[in-house]
Amino acid sequence: MLPDDFRDPAATARTDAPEAGAAAPVPAPDSVGAETDAGAQAGAEAAGSSRTNAGGGTPITTEAEAGAGTRIKAGVETGAGAGARAMATPPRAPVHETHVDGFGTVRVVPVDPARDTDLLHDWVTRDRARFWGMREHSREQVREIYEFLDSLPTHHAYLIHRDGRPAALFQTYDPSADPVGECYDVQPGDFGLHLMIGPADGAPEPGFTETLLSVFLDHLLAEDPHRTRIVAEPDARNAKAIERLLRTGFELGPEIELPEKRARMVFLERGTHLARARASRPVSPSGRQGGSLRSGDVRG
Repeated sequence: MLPDDFRDPAATARTDAPEAGAAAPVPAPDSVGAETDAGAQAGAEAAGSSRTNAGGGTPITTEAEAGAGTRIKAGVETGAGAGARAMATPPRAPVHETHVDGFGTVRVVPVDPARDTDLLHDWVTRDRARFWGMREHSREQVREIYEFLDSLPTHHAYLIHRDGRPAALFQTYDPSADPVGECYDVQPGDFGLHLMIGPADGAPEPGFTETLLSVFLDHLLAEDPHRTRIVAEPDARNAKAIERLLRTGFELGPEIELPEKRARMVFLERGTHLARARASRPVSPSGRQGGSLRSGDVRG
């Protein structure tokens, strides 16, 4: 659903972003978002944008994925007063929050199209987000795409904050309601993901993307016990994004042809992630596992 979010090797900021995928008339970015770009976290960190891109995806990559932000256009509503009405509403509450030892507090907050348009437009139009497929989009187009995504029951977008600063864009989707569902055998319990890591505001930080992705996966699987497999579809050319996903527990699937790209399917079984999560938790003197990640788990 989303564009590739792995950072560009030439980028000066963090270099460890992943990627993922999206559905129906919603743009879909590469799974592992954008390339790293200095100054990202300060102001505003996919796998490109998202199929639902702007419409919702999953991706986690260094660069945004091609075509990601384009899928959602059909059906986008252009309402002049929508932005003003949204600005009058209070900020959205986080759907998940956790503290990771040695890393900080991570919060998952639904994207608010009106409030977050400037940030999203800045991220998706950078060269590092080229796989996201929205580099030429205007601010208004970005807002309209995410407003449309926000109206769908099957696609959702979230900003991941680290210690109060936006750090990444995650998009989720129901594969059966997304174009990707026409390209592989969708199984009960499949759930799609796209990820874009925002531009960094400092030196590369090993394990940054993996930590954010692990927290988000914890949330997705805890939110619905019927989600048995996480699906992502980064651009097949994005070797770095695919490698990141494999390091997080995903397994390679087939290559598929989507309207905006040739993608590589990757799958993460629920049991695989839960086993990795249990293994990463610290053990207290009493022998019981703690609830947060160890600083040593934040590794590249």
